[in-house]
Amino acid sequence: QAQAGWLQHDFGHLSVFSKSRWNHWVHKFVIGHLKGAPASWWNHLHFQHHAKPNCFRKDPDVNMHPLFFALGKTLSVELGVQKKKFMPYNHQHKYFFIIGPPALVPLYFQWYIFYFAVQRKQWVDLAWMLSFYIRFFLTYLPFLGVKGTLGLHLLVRFIESNWFVWVTQMNHIPMHIDYDKNVDWFSTQLQATCNVHQSLFNDWFSGHLNFQIEHHLFPTMPRHNYWK
Repeated sequence: QAQAGWLQHDFGHLSVFSKSRWNHWVHKFVIGHLKGAPASWWNHLHFQHHAKPNCFRKDPDVNMHPLFFALGKTLSVELGVQKKKFMPYNHQHKYFFIIGPPALVPLYFQWYIFYFAVQRKQWVDLAWMLSFYIRFFLTYLPFLGVKGTLGLHLLVRFIESNWFVWVTQMNHIPMHIDYDKNVDWFSTQLQATCNVHQSLFNDWFSGHLNFQIEHHLFPTMPRHNYWK
């Protein structure tokens, strides 16, 4: 599931086929049938992220500030001055491991993706999503029963969520986070991204998103060329 996530990311950025239409078609299949999520939802969120990375209220990836975490020096100081105590932020480095990686996919994404598809009348995406769940339950129900199949699905999502959050946060959250200052596009991308060491394992584990700087500057570039 994690590797299918990196794969759909490639198709979503139109970086596999030379024709955009082919990328869009396969993107719907990979994220819909292999992962059970709508392509339209991913595009809606991810394109905002690439347009304004780490810009509070414009990048959906940093919307957990200030409800769960205090992100970035500027925003954190602002919270301190206003004395807004949403959470015990002085302990966020501890509770991050409890409510961050484990909860995102199984508790939030799992219900929101259906809400998104129905609310926006994305019926094609919804059909692809349902095909994933139908295939999943037809495959495992005879062996595990209803409870076992639901448990397996939750376990897979739990592990995937930890994997996904670690990869997506380690190359953005350490960087500058602030309100949108209307800085030029090139500088905005560089301020919000950092790379992680290259190794055979890191390339595989992160879907080559350890080259986050290159990815944000050249988002349609095929991932195996980032190192060049």
